[in-house]
Amino acid sequence: MTQVTNIPYEALEVGQTASYSKTVEERDIQLFAAMSGDHNPVHLDAEFAAASMFKERIAHGMFSGALISAAVACELPGPGTIYIGQQMSFQKPVKIGDTLTVRLEILEKLPKFRVRIATRVFNQRDELVVDGEAEILAPRKQQTVTLPTLPAINIG
Repeated sequence: MTQVTNIPYEALEVGQTASYSKTVEERDIQLFAAMSGDHNPVHLDAEFAAASMFKERIAHGMFSGALISAAVACELPGPGTIYIGQQMSFQKPVKIGDTLTVRLEILEKLPKFRVRIATRVFNQRDELVVDGEAEILAPRKQQTVTLPTLPAINIG
């Protein structure tokens, strides 16, 4: 189990950054399709995807959005953060095997514990794949929490 300490509103500073990385694996695509119900063949069918503009299977766009959520919830500001909104635009496709890095940057502290955060996702070639911005409610007090261990999931 991992312990994480959040950063409360008072301690957040404009320009503060954090990052979170994950490599996109076949099981991620399968699990995301099952969880979301998005069974678009461009994500799941190699033959279909080969005839598409992408020429190969790609990850769901919202998979990157889910990684942004993980970065905000577990890195900056961390546990206790409440998402209010997210704007994002997809710049490049994400492929199986890509290593994605979410880079967060505090842009502005607003009244009533609200914070604007730049939410950008880059691939292993440092190419911007998702550009975005979130508005969150930052935690009011610092706390250290133990993140639960995720259960093993068998695809079959």
